[in-house]
Amino acid sequence: MGKYIIKRLGMTVIVCLLAIILLSLMPYIVPGDPIKTILGPRASEALVVQLRSEMDLDKSPVVQVTNFLGKVAHGDLGKNFITGKPISFQINEVLPHTILLAFTSLLLAVLIGIPLGVLSAIHPGSWIDNLVGALSVSMITLPPYVAGLLLLLLFAVTLGWFPAVGTGEWNEPGSLLQHLVLPAFALSISWIGYLARLVRASILEILTTDYIRTARAFGLRDRLIYYKYALKNAIIPTIAVLGVGLGNLLGGSIFIEVIFSRQGLGQLIYNSIIDRNYPVVRAGILYAALMFALANLVADISYRFVNPKINIEGES
Repeated sequence: MGKYIIKRLGMTVIVCLLAIILLSLMPYIVPGDPIKTILGPRASEALVVQLRSEMDLDKSPVVQVTNFLGKVAHGDLGKNFITGKPISFQINEVLPHTILLAFTSLLLAVLIGIPLGVLSAIHPGSWIDNLVGALSVSMITLPPYVAGLLLLLLFAVTLGWFPAVGTGEWNEPGSLLQHLVLPAFALSISWIGYLARLVRASILEILTTDYIRTARAFGLRDRLIYYKYALKNAIIPTIAVLGVGLGNLLGGSIFIEVIFSRQGLGQLIYNSIIDRNYPVVRAGILYAALMFALANLVADISYRFVNPKINIEGES
């Protein structure tokens, strides 16, 4: 177990280092001169030289990568050249809203998708199975930003059940929850459909195994077989994709936060792209990449605990 965790930690560190290196070279990846793009064609030469020096663009790529690695290691992501505030402070202000949105969306996907998959699996070929299958495929193919616009028009604009824009305040849980419902549901729709199909396929496969036939031969009730034995093993593949799902939800939050005008990392990155504020964009993407890597690490370790096959492979 220790070797497995060390191996996964090493892979996570490598992924994070590669992400930092690529992001430190962002000015070379983005077309054009970032300084002239930021300041415009009428900026004085002195201002151009000053900003180029602040962004380390007057140094070689190797020095830029080394300096950026050193700053990130010390928690220094630079300053926002528009506001003059530290970027890390600005990100830490909005990051909790993005994390709350992503985890709430993942929770909704699990609480709705898994029961739908079980319901479909225990009635194979029936109208329930067909209905859940059609809904699942429709959800999978529905992009989050389209779902967000539809929910916004129906439940906020037409019915007025939920607020259309905003985030709410931490000291007002009711307001925070009201502003969270529509964005979280819009972000989770595709994963609800995906988890439903995954759980259905896993349960149907497990129901053909020998130990399930043995349980039925002993006269165990179908409800006990489905929920105690089949579902327990069908959840294992689901755990494997939850880390990827959380990473995708963090990435998809950009569109949702823009549509619902929510505070968050995605909204910050979007506004920084509009303002051509490359240091903030780079720091925001770095935060998203690190959270994605961490989510996958947690999912891998969790999968190691619940899947006995990995235990056997590791020992052999």
